[in-house]
Amino acid sequence: MWQRVAGAGWRILLAVGLVCGIGLLPWLTHTDPAYTVLKARSAEREPTPEVLADIRQQLGVDGGPLHVLAGWLGGLVRGDAGQSWISGADVLPDVTRALGASLLLMGVALLVAVLTAGVICLRTLRFGARRRLGGRRSGGSGSAVLASLPEFLVASVLATVVGVQLGWLPALGWYGPQWTVLPALALGLPAGAVLGRLLDDLLPGAFGEPWALAAAARGLTGRSVARQAVRRCVPALLPNLGLFVVGLTGGAVAVEQVFDIPGLGRTTLQAALAQDLPVLQAGTLALVLLAALATGATRVAARLLTGPALRDGALSSLHRPAPPAGRLLPLVYSALLVAVVMVGLVRDPLALDTGQRLRAPSLQHPFGTDALGRDLLARVGHGALDTLLLAAAISAAALLVGVLLGLVPRVSAPLVDTVNSVPPVLVALLVTAVAGSGAATPALAVGAVAWAPLAAHTSSLLRQERATLHITASKGLGAGPVHLLRHELLPAVVPPVLRHALLRLPGVALALASLGFLGLGAQPPSPEWGLLLAENQPYAERAPWAVLAPAAVLALLGALAVSAAGGLRRPARRRPSPTADGGEGAERRSVTATEKAPAGVG
Repeated sequence: MWQRVAGAGWRILLAVGLVCGIGLLPWLTHTDPAYTVLKARSAEREPTPEVLADIRQQLGVDGGPLHVLAGWLGGLVRGDAGQSWISGADVLPDVTRALGASLLLMGVALLVAVLTAGVICLRTLRFGARRRLGGRRSGGSGSAVLASLPEFLVASVLATVVGVQLGWLPALGWYGPQWTVLPALALGLPAGAVLGRLLDDLLPGAFGEPWALAAAARGLTGRSVARQAVRRCVPALLPNLGLFVVGLTGGAVAVEQVFDIPGLGRTTLQAALAQDLPVLQAGTLALVLLAALATGATRVAARLLTGPALRDGALSSLHRPAPPAGRLLPLVYSALLVAVVMVGLVRDPLALDTGQRLRAPSLQHPFGTDALGRDLLARVGHGALDTLLLAAAISAAALLVGVLLGLVPRVSAPLVDTVNSVPPVLVALLVTAVAGSGAATPALAVGAVAWAPLAAHTSSLLRQERATLHITASKGLGAGPVHLLRHELLPAVVPPVLRHALLRLPGVALALASLGFLGLGAQPPSPEWGLLLAENQPYAERAPWAVLAPAAVLALLGALAVSAAGGLRRPARRRPSPTADGGEGAERRSVTATEKAPAGVG
């Protein structure tokens, strides 16, 4: 009981610290909030000392940041979130409307994501239901490409082609259910690709468990076995599903910008840029509460789906030793990516030729040219060094932090919920406020949130792995916590989390790209891939190759990451030779015998 109270107190402390830190944003950036508010209200008005003093008096900031924060918290206790510093309207109704729009968009996008994940896992489900899975594993290249597509690029293409050119669905605004389809597709397709890959990674282990073989022997239909296999794997994915719920609600800033949706992410971004503290604090608090609700719901759902087996230690491991996937595809993708980068590096990425503006791909310019006549292949090649190295470094750091914090879920779970409730764009603004603007700001902002899904995944897998029969047997034979962690838990948990980190490597590059698209990342004339997409976005209809080139290389990176992740498998342990120790050797023999399962789904 005291652990639950301590966990709730830890969550409340983190939430209060986050909201208070946001309340200090103008003072952290050493800017006058009166000046920022004046520019947001009327950019043409002269910022004279008298005008600024009058605005300070209206806002009540003369007493300093603590006075402003105490006044806002005091009003919040009474159900009053204050008035907007820009419009003067009550904050609570506006934030509630924005939250409603984002929740509706999130619900439809989540439905799209679930359907997409089902399509990705369809091949594995079909072979598993027919007991023909064997060593087959889906290549995952298609899902990798889908997961690597930038959300804002998908949104722009859907708005231009489906909304404007074909006129099938409305492209701008927010006036009814039909306006949710295109933005939900832009958000749900990449998210569903990630969820589908994670689920597809677990399904072969579920089909190989004794219950599946016994069900098939008793004559249960393949469809029933497949349905139960999905149910067996879903609890391990629910924590990440909860993170997607919050991310699709508050992190859909770029998509909301493209489709002109008055959602919570866009509202908080505009409030952050204008330093409208009451709106910004209320929006962040709403996301924190949503994260707490989503986490609680996923935990209850996981317990209901798993049943008493989790409590009684009667589960089977979903991560048995398996042979690695083929190595041909990673070599092919690596060769293609290296070839593109090497050919691009020998070209000048800054050479201007206005007579060659927006030229189609040709022998002289294999990727075409941009709006200034610069060679796109050269810019993609030179931008790869910064983008790939930075994304790889952030992913490695996120993996290390995620695994370490995932081993202590009582400490990391509240921290994961709090971190995930802050949109990366807002994190970038906070990092800029503390560390200043610069080339490292996007990396710090993305790195500050990239570890959270990996920590949640580690905690979820660790919870289920501790409830397996071979762990129970090892404990009965006297194995201590250190031995279990080194020889049983980490070898089972780290490979799938490492594959998850590789799957998210293109997502890290996309997060950097999204910050560049919103003007918070690299600045011209840098050839960083996110900036390339942002610069050429206005010309997507006239010169589609200008955005397809960097998007195609991002997709190639995703295919490489997923195919390389398929080779990361838990190695099969050698059967120990008979020893006279009676303890360690006997324990290992028992664990190996407990883990062995019929080979057969094939």
